[in-house]
Order: sequence, then structure tokens, then C-alpha cells
Amino acid sequence: MSINLLFCGDDYMRHGLLISLLSICKHTHEPLHVYVLTATIPTKQKTYHAISQDSIDFLQHQIRLTNPDSFVQLFDITDMFMAEKPMANMDTRFTPCCMLRLWADKVPQIPSRILYLDTDIVCNKNFDKFYAQNIDNVEIVGVLDFYGSWFFKKRAWDIKRNYMNSGMFLFNMARIRETGLFAKARRMCQSRTMFMPDQSALNKLVVNKRIVSRDFNEQHHLRKSTVFQHFSTKLHFFPWFHTLTVKPWDVNAVHDTLHLTAYDDVLSEYERLIPSMP
Repeated sequence: MSINLLFCGDDYMRHGLLISLLSICKHTHEPLHVYVLTATIPTKQKTYHAISQDSIDFLQHQIRLTNPDSFVQLFDITDMFMAEKPMANMDTRFTPCCMLRLWADKVPQIPSRILYLDTDIVCNKNFDKFYAQNIDNVEIVGVLDFYGSWFFKKRAWDIKRNYMNSGMFLFNMARIRETGLFAKARRMCQSRTMFMPDQSALNKLVVNKRIVSRDFNEQHHLRKSTVFQHFSTKLHFFPWFHTLTVKPWDVNAVHDTLHLTAYDDVLSEYERLIPSMP
């Protein structure tokens, strides 16, 4: 069995991508087929530059040390993105690169089953069984958003929490291409300003989904059962209300602020490799 992985972002995300792939290689020896969507995107604030093929080649070399059948394939979708530019959401607090996954249905090389991960997600356990689950009747498998699921509902009268975090999704791309989910989400991002654009659009428009345990997208604290830990922004109420954001490539902060040592072997390898990564 091979495992298909999807990552998206600009050149800056190569740090997180290296850590994420190193952690995944630690917990599975299956061949990894890694697909990376990137783009060069100018905004009022800055220009986001596409990740280079040299960086992708470097990543491919690293994962082939675990399994020689693994590969990393890069797709620069700048033209696709600009043709359907999400004008209403180009200047939110989230970078426009977050929306690149909404173009995955337009890349024919991307296979029917693929696991999407944000580049601030680190693998803590084997996930082969999760990846292999039956997804015939769903578009998306995901995890509730730790905070947002309490406040955002698809329908105001819903009692059950159903708002998913977009850091980890198992996509049924065959089904998504049939339903046009991503195409609808792209159109929504073009016309409607949203706080978390693509996450909000996918939650609003998805019809067939499966919500699984937080173990597969742990957004708060590492637990024994955690499979993927998502280094997302946390809310702290004591000694005063504030937000805290620590990314896995902020190695000192991972140690000093989060007091987290579970990934020290992966982070040590990252620190050894990153100076030589193009």
C-alpha cells in the first residue's frame, strides 16, 4: 500500500514540510506519494513565492532513505489560482496560500484518495489504518475544530457540533470531483469574505463527511493517543487572556514555551538538515 499525501503553500512552508515528512517517515515505512501544490501570489502586503523544485528534490531524497519507492511531486498552480483568484479573501489574517488545496480537483495527477496535512502538523503514531478506511460514501474525513466547533454551525439550529478543522483532511477526490465541492468552495472564496476562508467554505458546502477522533488532528495538547499533532493557535485565559502560537520549526519555543520533548529526534534531524536545504 502506498500513502498519498497533499501539502500546499509557498517557499516558507518548506521548513514545516521537512519536519512533517521526517515525522511521517518515522511512523510508517509504506511508500509515500507526496503531492505539493504551490504558487507565486502577489498581495498588497507581500508576494508569496512558490517553493522551488530544488527544495522538492531535497525532500524526495530524504524520504527515499526510508522507502526508495517514495516520491515528491511539485505542481505550480499559479495560473490556475490567478484565473479564479479569491478576491474577497486575499487580505485576511490567513495567507492566500491556505486556499491552494481548493484547486486539487483540477490537477489530474492527484489520486482519488489523498491525505491533506497542513505543514504545521507533526506525526506521533502510525496512521496506516486511518488512511485505509472506507471512504466510498464521503467527500471528506476530518476532526472537529477545537474552538470553532462550539461557535460555528452549518445551520444555526444544529445542536450537534459539526464544524471541522482544515489542518487534516482525508479527501475522496473522486467523489469531490463528482460533487464539485472544491469548485463551489472556490466560487464562495471569490465572492464572500470569511474569517477562515477555505475552512469555512468547505464546512458550509460539504454534504457527505465523517468526523473522527481528535487524535487525528490534535489541536491542543499532545496526548498518549495522539496520531497527528497540529501546532495551531491556542487560547490561554490565565494569567490573562491571550493567544499562543508556536510552530514546530520554532524549536526553542517548542521546548521552552510548550515544554514538549516528544519530537526531539525529528527536530534534531530537521536542524541538521535545514541549513543544506535549497
